[in-house]
Amino acid sequence: KARIAQLVGQEVANYLHMGTFHSIFSRILRREAQWIGYQPNFTIYDESDSRSLIKSIAKDMGLDDKVYKPATVHGRISMAKNNLVSAEVYADDFRLIDRDRHSQLPELHRIYSEYQQRLRQANAMDFDDLLLYTYILFCNDEARRRYAEKFRYVLVDEYQDTNVAQFAILNKIVYDHKNICVVGDDAQSIYGFRGAQIDNIL
Repeated sequence: KARIAQLVGQEVANYLHMGTFHSIFSRILRREAQWIGYQPNFTIYDESDSRSLIKSIAKDMGLDDKVYKPATVHGRISMAKNNLVSAEVYADDFRLIDRDRHSQLPELHRIYSEYQQRLRQANAMDFDDLLLYTYILFCNDEARRRYAEKFRYVLVDEYQDTNVAQFAILNKIVYDHKNICVVGDDAQSIYGFRGAQIDNIL
């Protein structure tokens, strides 16, 4: 932002919204918290907080944390959210339930559901919720139009690393004006294991 201010002046630069997807979306969600049933001062759990909560839930459910390893369960929940699959949708998806059963994790959907409930009770979100809830927010036309007006021109760098949720949110924002520029290099795509979709840039 400082470099841009040198080019266009500080006054103009002050009107720019810059940051990672997660930082920009966290600011939006704090402003719009009531739309999604949160208080604006919600806490953002990091990976360690999330895994600790999952371990606690597994223990309360009487599940073996050597089988329901917090890292594995968190990874599955994270991937679901990055594909815009909520706990409710997950629990009704036979394909996902069957996959978990074959992985010896038949109760994973119950953990996901309880995890979301406890996050909400604590007025907390994890990093993946910042994407999921922003998408849910922008499914409301009034909210979507407000931010489409605010973000009249959108530039996304490192676009090869965007996932399903980020792609869907961007499409919501630019739906009306289509003013989007993306920069990236498909040869540098290294985040497939985190849900990055190379198809987005291709």
